Amino acid sequence: MRQLVIVSGKGGTGKTTVAGAFIALAWRSICVDADVDAPNLHLLLHPKLLEEEEFQGAKIVVKDEEKCTECGKCEEYCRFQAIKDLKIDPFRCEGCGVCVYVCPEGALKLEDEVTGYTMLSRTRYGPFSHARLKIGAEASGKLVTQVRKNIERFTYQEELVIIDGCPGIGCPVIASISGTDLALAVTEPSVSGLHDLQRILGVTRHFGIKSLVCINKYDLCPEMSEEIEDYCTREGVEMVGKIPFDPEVLEVVRQERPLEDLLETKAGKAIEGIWETVKNHLFPV
Repeated sequence: MRQLVIVSGKGGTGKTTVAGAFIALAWRSICVDADVDAPNLHLLLHPKLLEEEEFQGAKIVVKDEEKCTECGKCEEYCRFQAIKDLKIDPFRCEGCGVCVYVCPEGALKLEDEVTGYTMLSRTRYGPFSHARLKIGAEASGKLVTQVRKNIERFTYQEELVIIDGCPGIGCPVIASISGTDLALAVTEPSVSGLHDLQRILGVTRHFGIKSLVCINKYDLCPEMSEEIEDYCTREGVEMVGKIPFDPEVLEVVRQERPLEDLLETKAGKAIEGIWETVKNHLFPV
């Protein structure tokens, strides 16, 4: 089984569109949306939900009012100002447990907190593992790890896993690329696009993940696209294609049309050429 992850150093580069097109072109694959903070691959796949489970990714302090003697030690030692007037603010609490440790009466304890939900769905293109992080919740990296772990029950069915990764370079990104066979970085022709491409390639290089690059909406700024190509040449990273700006892509998504309609657009045909190159890297002859 081979694992391909689609990444970008920043949001809004078209990463999910490319991932969705690849899923349609592969036809049968295990689909994963690792962007648990702002998942949107489901908008392209139109999945049917099969299972949903709570995910406990953090801990929060709970107080037993009957045991509390109001000594104030918890408030004194809390460095996050999560306890004020001996009341616990759940939005400030980091679950570090210091207050539990210093409480002489044992009036405080740590309990698991539900920070999101994992989901397994069925799509016409294959099984789909995805999740939703609760607003303001932490531990998104842990949730990404669980999303990827959930595909293990399907690995006997398909030979390819396509992961729509997270934007940026933080913990969720590391969780989405770890152990994959190939990463495709989707960038855009802008100063920030080049800067964040450099950052994400630094991450994949650090973890030993082979990386390819494609430029989305390259024709909006040909000069910047050329600069990105020059950078990839200098760094020895293969540029596998360029995708033109195409308003029809947005119409396909907005009208909830099948992914096959996306492949008929000008951008979709460019992505198809990129897919052939990526597929050869995944399954060399």
